[in-house]
Amino acid sequence: MALNVPPNLPANFNVTLLNNTDLCTFQTCPLSLAHVGYDPNLAGNVLYIAIFALALAAQVLFAIKYRIWGYGIAMFGGLLLEIVGYVARVQMHYHPFAKTPFLMYLVCLTMGPAFLSAAIYLCISRIVVVYSESVSRFRPATYTLIFITCDFLALLLQAAGGGIAASAYTVSMDNTGKWIMVAGVSWQVFSLVLFAVVCADFFLRVRKASPVEMNPAFATFRMTKSFRFFLWSLGVSTVTVFTRSVFRVAELSGGFHGKLAQQQITFMILEGGMISIASISLTVFHPGLIFGPNWESASWTIRSKLSKNADDFTTDSHPISGGEAHQLHGMSYNTTKLSDATVQPNV
Repeated sequence: MALNVPPNLPANFNVTLLNNTDLCTFQTCPLSLAHVGYDPNLAGNVLYIAIFALALAAQVLFAIKYRIWGYGIAMFGGLLLEIVGYVARVQMHYHPFAKTPFLMYLVCLTMGPAFLSAAIYLCISRIVVVYSESVSRFRPATYTLIFITCDFLALLLQAAGGGIAASAYTVSMDNTGKWIMVAGVSWQVFSLVLFAVVCADFFLRVRKASPVEMNPAFATFRMTKSFRFFLWSLGVSTVTVFTRSVFRVAELSGGFHGKLAQQQITFMILEGGMISIASISLTVFHPGLIFGPNWESASWTIRSKLSKNADDFTTDSHPISGGEAHQLHGMSYNTTKLSDATVQPNV
């Protein structure tokens, strides 16, 4: 990464240190030569490490207990990157002139929230099944594939930009890496906006739908407070990750040594604070705790496997039993056919 050399260096400054600022100390170099123009607060960064470490431990336990692997892997990746990023900031507190901790902080904290976004996106398909696939504008699989693809592209751009910036030895390469990272985070912002629009559209369609159009297998589950809290937690997480991403676009657009990148309090609130709220929300309201076996039942993959059986059940002349309805939790259903059968949901 190209060095930003400040003007008005002290008269007794050893200019040879400009060739390798990793050799600088607080006694030999001004703080203006550090990669950020402030001393990263030790207590605040340690606090964030503790929050993310506790959330990571809980996510691992929940993943093992409830076997919700996709969500668990996404959360694990995001939280691990957050921990590494803030460990790097602690190192910067003691060695603000070293290049490696700065690059660790920059790349890890830029990429980490994209994994949290992926965890959020994985929930939408289940929510569609819980309410009604017939009311939804798209199939559950479509939501998942579109937004996970968007998230992957954002990660790819952020990683590529970080790699170029890390290996930059000219200002031109430095700027190239910066703008690719900006493009990656900007794409993440666009994806989150699109996600919010799609969710709002589905919410309005659910509000306008008649009760008979709702999935009867999840009627009781939809009314539980825990499920409603889960929906709120996803909303809070989406807003906080979005807020952080907008801040990150503005920060990176000003350059790695720009004015906004030198404001520690702003960073601690709009970066660390926002992602802490999102991580806590996505952990306290983990889908395993809220859904239990309903998470697997609402899977669109199970729905596709059992679609043939669903047609067999609904075309039979005998009523559908409670046990059979329970097996059909994750399936698409035909409202017309269901109206001819007696369904006793067993949730």
